[in-house]
Amino acid sequence: MADKFVNIAHEQPDTPALVWRDRTVSYRELYLSARQAQARIACLPDDGTPLGLRAPKSPESVALVLGCLLAQRRFLLPSATLAEQTLAELFTASGCTTVLSELDAQWPGQGGVNTFTPDPARVTFMLTTSGSTGRPKVVPLTEGAVDRFTDWAAAHFGLTGVVLNYSPLNFDLCLLDIWATLKHGGTVVLADPARGTDAAHLADLLRDNEVEVVQAVPMLFELLAGGPPLPHVRQVIITGDTIAARTLARLPALFPNARIHNLYGCTETNDSLVHELDPARLPAGQIPLGTPLPDVEFRVIAEGGPLHGPGTGELEVRTPFQTTGYLDPALDADRFTADGFYRTGDLVRVGAGGELTLLGRNDFQVKVRGVRTNVQEVERVLQEHPEIAEAAVVAVPDPLAGHLLHAELRRAPSSRLNTLVLRQFCAERLAATSIPSTIRITAEPLPRTSTGKPDRQLLVRRNTKGNKDMDHTREITKFIVEEFVPDISTEDLAADYDLLAGGVIDSLGLLKVIAWLEDRFELAVDDIDLEPDSFRTIAAINAFVNQVQQPAGAQPAAGR
Repeated sequence: MADKFVNIAHEQPDTPALVWRDRTVSYRELYLSARQAQARIACLPDDGTPLGLRAPKSPESVALVLGCLLAQRRFLLPSATLAEQTLAELFTASGCTTVLSELDAQWPGQGGVNTFTPDPARVTFMLTTSGSTGRPKVVPLTEGAVDRFTDWAAAHFGLTGVVLNYSPLNFDLCLLDIWATLKHGGTVVLADPARGTDAAHLADLLRDNEVEVVQAVPMLFELLAGGPPLPHVRQVIITGDTIAARTLARLPALFPNARIHNLYGCTETNDSLVHELDPARLPAGQIPLGTPLPDVEFRVIAEGGPLHGPGTGELEVRTPFQTTGYLDPALDADRFTADGFYRTGDLVRVGAGGELTLLGRNDFQVKVRGVRTNVQEVERVLQEHPEIAEAAVVAVPDPLAGHLLHAELRRAPSSRLNTLVLRQFCAERLAATSIPSTIRITAEPLPRTSTGKPDRQLLVRRNTKGNKDMDHTREITKFIVEEFVPDISTEDLAADYDLLAGGVIDSLGLLKVIAWLEDRFELAVDDIDLEPDSFRTIAAINAFVNQVQQPAGAQPAAGR
């Protein structure tokens, strides 16, 4: 794809390549930045090891990736939001002896610039899995695999116009909305992650830039649903997770001139199945996974072997876009078959006509009091409630039951939904063992991984009995700033800042804080000796809440 990008930069240098915040970057400018990055890389020893990239979303980071491609160097592109220790472990495990940042695309020095020679077998991108079920795995992709996919995507969706990029740079979705677009002369509108949940801003971004192609995880469509129509959009691509039926039902009004697609894939295989929906006949339940992309093969494996008719089993796929295996070959045996198929871990139902429907993950199957339960099915039921905007269900270890279910929910605006009503709703639709033992209802967005999926590991840690990892600091900080220091941002208030000595909270303010904590976290503080030091800092308030709050898994709090 690097040579195609260079050709476009020479043929249409003034065409906008990227839109970022208030900047528009032309193909000429992006090409020059990529050449600067390439020159910087040329000064490094080429010892055969991959380059590590710290690349938060920006035009400079895009140029840095292009510089690596032009320099014909493979590179590890992990999430820029991972913890420092996790990043260091990934770079070390991948053999990265040099780590570059977006500043290397602005390098002022001189370096030799090699002639680019295509090599379909050469590894280029080294992406990582989301890590939502464990440590991220490194997925190397060859130049040939990337080229085949980006050519298919551009031909199928028409990526020569204006395309939105909503996902972070490390997500495999970028192969379509950034790299396929730049390879074929389109314009990429980069959504700012800092405003990734600001529905009004996102709607303005699409409208002001007359975006034509929107690919995103369901969270974006949930944010935009109910807003004013976006008539310029002609292709909508839902991917990365299951979309709630009520959100899907609102898409035809939101995108009145768009074709709507459900695109299924994995980081390891890239996209493999696609289904176009009829806006006039949207399914009330699960969306079919659709038909295979060109040269993609699939099979469904049940306990007795491959299915040759209706039934349920695990989906296996083989694509011309997939990796040849994880960077750590010890991980391959569980996922890759001897004949080159990838075990997706997704349970699907094969209908009488051969259509595939996703049921959930086989690693989301748990036993609750001896009964096998699919937590994703519980999520789907919760998402059917009209007052639930987001839902995530996790299985929390329990010494007696084996596992208990915990539901984390974001209520819809103006909703007064409580757990009593929600339990009745579940009881009418779920088996008793599938009703969550604990439910937390909040107005805040659910925690998510860097790829936009619910952060299930964090939810499990927060809600495991006896775990001290409950972190309410963001929510507490937001309350303190809004109530007492509205002229600063939440990022400016450190968790260890002395709120009492600094005059942020006085005696009356302390009463207001305690009243809010009682209401928000349903704390019983009447019989507790309250010490001022418990409210001196954000960190101290968080510790106080954890100390007073009942352990998760005890009595669920009503109305939350």
